[in-house]
Amino acid sequence: MRSAASAAPSRVEAGTLVHAWSLPAHQNAGMGVPRWFTEYDEAHSAWYVERFRGLAADGVDLGGEARLLDALVAPGSRILDAGCGTGRVGAVLHARGHHVTGVDIDAHLVQAAATDHPGPTWLVGDLTALDLRGEPFDAAILAGNVLLFVAEGSEPRVLERVAAHVRPDGVVAVGFGTGYLLRDFDGHCAAAGLDLEHRFATWDLRPWHPDAEFAVSVLRRRGDQQPAANT
Repeated sequence: MRSAASAAPSRVEAGTLVHAWSLPAHQNAGMGVPRWFTEYDEAHSAWYVERFRGLAADGVDLGGEARLLDALVAPGSRILDAGCGTGRVGAVLHARGHHVTGVDIDAHLVQAAATDHPGPTWLVGDLTALDLRGEPFDAAILAGNVLLFVAEGSEPRVLERVAAHVRPDGVVAVGFGTGYLLRDFDGHCAAAGLDLEHRFATWDLRPWHPDAEFAVSVLRRRGDQQPAANT
């Protein structure tokens, strides 16, 4: 187990950390420490950054998730990349003309995103305490097994906070493998005001089936609640 950063969530811009909002990481909602920190040691973040830099250098396609979301939204949309990691998804969406804000709990990954992919806004923060001011987003994406790395039991809170930042009728795309039962996920989404529209087994839209090891869910923000991001 490694210790999580104790500083308040921050913004990474030109290599400098600046406060983005005031809620202390890991402590705001009593949700515990994300599994990203409890299941991996201190070296994992650096390894993860170099792994994706290597894949990009080798020409591996890292934009499948972004292409799917791009097909679901209007040009120039405001998009929340929740659990952005090294920024590979947000970078592709930015290159396609969208206005991207990426948030991740690991400052090492967010620093890499800012270094490798200038343009989007990259923030360090806990998704259970997400509280961004301004206009709601047109869409949000949680790629790369984000929901398997949050603190155990915090999934409903994460979905609630993400949904609160998306405008009514906005899209939320979520992908993850085994470890989070779909019946639980669907119930948590419904409680957060997110209605399931489509489910696939891969980000390139292969049909989902009960034995699939991965699920990509496309959800729509219900219009009966005002996003908290407007407050």
